[in-house]
Amino acid sequence: MAMATPLKHDKSAKEAQSLKRYSLFNIWVVSLAMKLLLMVGYHSTDFDVHRNWLAITNKLPLSQWYTENTSQWTLDYPPFFAFFEWALSQFVPPVVAKDGCLDIVETGQYGLPTVYFQRATVILSEVVLFVALQWIIDTSSTHALRRRMYVATASLALSPGLMLIDHIHFQYNGMMYGILLLCLNSARLERYLLCGFWFAVLLCFKHIYLYLAPAVFVFLLRAYCLKFSWSKKRNAFANLVRIVQWENTVKLGGVVISVFAVAFLPFYSTLPQLVNRLFPFSRGLTHAYWAPNMWALYSFFDRVLIQIYKRIPVSRFLLRRVFQFNEGLLSQDDLLQTSTRGIVGNIEFFILPEITPKLTFLLTLFYQVMALIPLFFQPTYRRFIGAMTLCGYASFLFGWHVHEKAILLVIFPLTLIVSRDKRLLPVYNLLVACGYGSLFPLIYTCNEWLVKILYTLLWYIIFYFNFRKVTRVPKKTSGSIIDRLVNLYVLIFIFVVSVTSVTDMLSNMFSILKKFEFLNLMIYSVYCSIGVISSWNTFSWLYFVDEELWTEGE
Repeated sequence: MAMATPLKHDKSAKEAQSLKRYSLFNIWVVSLAMKLLLMVGYHSTDFDVHRNWLAITNKLPLSQWYTENTSQWTLDYPPFFAFFEWALSQFVPPVVAKDGCLDIVETGQYGLPTVYFQRATVILSEVVLFVALQWIIDTSSTHALRRRMYVATASLALSPGLMLIDHIHFQYNGMMYGILLLCLNSARLERYLLCGFWFAVLLCFKHIYLYLAPAVFVFLLRAYCLKFSWSKKRNAFANLVRIVQWENTVKLGGVVISVFAVAFLPFYSTLPQLVNRLFPFSRGLTHAYWAPNMWALYSFFDRVLIQIYKRIPVSRFLLRRVFQFNEGLLSQDDLLQTSTRGIVGNIEFFILPEITPKLTFLLTLFYQVMALIPLFFQPTYRRFIGAMTLCGYASFLFGWHVHEKAILLVIFPLTLIVSRDKRLLPVYNLLVACGYGSLFPLIYTCNEWLVKILYTLLWYIIFYFNFRKVTRVPKKTSGSIIDRLVNLYVLIFIFVVSVTSVTDMLSNMFSILKKFEFLNLMIYSVYCSIGVISSWNTFSWLYFVDEELWTEGE
């Protein structure tokens, strides 16, 4: 018995020493090398957007940041991101400033110095992501959990979505999702004030995360601000009053209000203009490239019905009876191209009924509320991540003017819990395959073709097997058929990507193939929509039906 304590101590010491090996430093170095190689590659108009924001925040007083409109790329992010751009502009070297980086002009004129500087700021800002991911690993309580979290965080650190959107297309999503992960890990550690603080900061950086706000609100409300305890010694009114943890509520409210006050009070005089910039409802239902959601399928079916109407005369009577539409519009020659107009204008439907912003809002709200009901009665961390994932799904599938990159709102939360149970793996594999694959049309230059496709495929293969290796297998396993269907879907998708990519490359040689340019986009959107919707249905079933998945320990 005398030897038991030293042996136990030695075993704990060895285990603690082994846990220190799970570091993301090597992964950071590898990803850094690739990002440096991509610095001189293709970048989208978003590059000039952020260059213009650097100029605005550097040259103009705060009162003009949200009113200046020399360029069409006006500042339309919340105040903390504007302050972030201002901070970056203070470090612009003279050679970069002379290159046109800080010029307020209608269209930016810049060269490699500006490109190098802005690319470097994205890479440096992503340190927030790696710090958050390492924190998740270091605060995991057991060796097995740290091992699973290492695989999960490594998959996010090397995310093809961030590689394509931030380091080729150009944005700062890595930093944003780093802040989101700080919020989520704070929730896991039951540090509720810190969770509320980080999410408030995130909203003041980028308002797209409002889609996830209902899950955060309900979780903090139930886990920190409400306590249901009924005493027969107290009357009904006293019991109701004691449900609210007033001290906690005041603390949390004070933290959140303070963050928003720091962000928005400096812009009090231009607050109406700021709000109009943040919520431009004049934009169309779909983005320029159809995001793979319900409205992509809806638009596709409208185009199918047009062809049926034009090619099968006997169908016209039935279509006129079922749908009320203007037959005169069907004589236009550019019907197919009108579906791509979604950057600033409204998309047109010729047979199916028009979709309004109110309808998209109600559908999004309905499916989010459905996800929040179980969270209200079971405010655990895993249920919280599940509800947040479904909130992301609902906003992506039914939202107004959804961007393809918004699929990351679903992928990032789900990744944190996917290794907990093997039943979640088919959902995850399907989601990342069609989610990351749907981003390919954003990068359409030949030079980046190998990067976007081969990198994503290599990432999928590596983490497909690594997740299968570390994921916990429950006592009752099922879903082998679903797993096989997902693998079949991915194999067919590889074929689809190969055919469309070859078509795109040959279109420069054969002009007739340029007529099928939109067809490739439609194939991506429709095929990926089927995958995203299928993953949503499967995850919803697990969330609402499989109670064991959300109640067991880590």
